[in-house]
Amino acid sequence: MDWDNARIFLAIYRVGTLRGAAALLQIDQATAGRRLAALESSLDARLFLRTPGGYVPTPAGELAFVAAERMEQAADQLQRQMQGLDHRLSGVVRVAASETVASYFVMEAVRRVQAQHPDIRVVLSASIQISNLTRREADLAIRNLKPDNPDLIQRHLARKEVGLYASRGYLAAHGEPRPGTAFAGHTLVTYQQAVLPGWSDTFCGEPTGNGRIAIELNSGMMILAAVAAGLGIGELPTHMAPDYPDLVRIWPGRAEPYDLWLVMHGDLNRTARVRAVADAIVEVFEEDK
Repeated sequence: MDWDNARIFLAIYRVGTLRGAAALLQIDQATAGRRLAALESSLDARLFLRTPGGYVPTPAGELAFVAAERMEQAADQLQRQMQGLDHRLSGVVRVAASETVASYFVMEAVRRVQAQHPDIRVVLSASIQISNLTRREADLAIRNLKPDNPDLIQRHLARKEVGLYASRGYLAAHGEPRPGTAFAGHTLVTYQQAVLPGWSDTFCGEPTGNGRIAIELNSGMMILAAVAAGLGIGELPTHMAPDYPDLVRIWPGRAEPYDLWLVMHGDLNRTARVRAVADAIVEVFEEDK
């Protein structure tokens, strides 16, 4: 079972389309199709049903997925272990963090790494989606959930909080909401339900059922931009607000705390370039305290 063919099969299985799998692996669609055909030929089995809605795995495809996923885990483990022996302060380090954390903390850490180790190249994925470190979607991740995977090691970086904010223009036009009214008469800015289900149910402990959602977004920085533009009331990390003098905090006594953790796979703990980036991130957060 050729691993190159197997990894393309896994991508198609997970994404559901040939085009999506090709984009995920950064290859052309024709190559992905040829690789899948070669795998099916070598196994003498049809792995997917081609339907208008995408590629649906057959029973043979479901069995192949179990075997191919084991191959992937072994390949990833081998790569991590080899990286763990790498003492060079050069090469690529993949970092995953939310946009707000990336903007306010990771950028400064990368600047420091570049000043000391210019041959280290950071690939930063700014998203609120959780990267799979076991599959090497990232080498380092900053998360607001402590992982329970025993293969991952973590360090607590900071405890932050979100508060309620609106622009001065919005408050001049609509006034401040009254606690206990569930934001009656006010418009709100929130995450898309598909991105963070349940996020808009409460803001800093206040139910939002009487409020009108003006816009749903998939990015923390876009929520900041929407609140600053006067589109409505939103929850924002309090460490960001001082950079936007037009924002006014509503109900300063109310806040929602959250923790930030730096997470990496245990196999990468001794990789010099990964440690250098991790140490810089920790340093930036320590100074922020």
